[in-house]
Amino acid sequence: MTSRNQTKDKILDVAEALFAEHGFNDTSLRTITSKAGVNLASVNYHFGDKKTLVRAVLNRYLEAFMPAVQDALITLNLNDSYQMEEVFESLRSPLTSLDELRPDGTSRFMLLIGRGYTDVQGHLRWFITTRYQETLSLFTRSVLKANPDLTQEELFWRLHFTLGTCVFTMASSQALIEIAENDFESKASSKAIIDRLIPFLAAGVAAK
Repeated sequence: MTSRNQTKDKILDVAEALFAEHGFNDTSLRTITSKAGVNLASVNYHFGDKKTLVRAVLNRYLEAFMPAVQDALITLNLNDSYQMEEVFESLRSPLTSLDELRPDGTSRFMLLIGRGYTDVQGHLRWFITTRYQETLSLFTRSVLKANPDLTQEELFWRLHFTLGTCVFTMASSQALIEIAENDFESKASSKAIIDRLIPFLAAGVAAK
């Protein structure tokens, strides 16, 4: 690996940790450069601006997660019919496999995605919906195939509620783990949260 690539990866690693801990809005480029031991020119050279850096941090996960989701949905759609929970189950393996990509990758990804919405990072939502439009459209079509009685309006609301639930859960994942351990003496984890979240979401979208 060249020194240039090492510098880029170091900036990404430091930015990811700071974004996860403090959020996107409350993490300045000055803080990132100071922690990474680089100057602002290095950040500008590799990323141009903070928005591009935010997208690059998330895309390290998205470029592994989204193709895996798409492959799972393509396999699912080889069947003539399936249940809503099977659509949402297509998310499980791609999510949990992120632990193989980076240490605590699943938990970190969930937290970063949650912060992306709660911090009102509109450019990040635009980036995801445009870059991964094919996967997102396939997911929507799969939902409709599992529940063909849904109107476009009802689909809009149910996916909106689904997104809201996911964002809150992702942004609060660490707090939820701590509450479960303190209040219920339950050893929680990001995987345990996903195990509870998937059937809940599927039941909500499939509700009659």
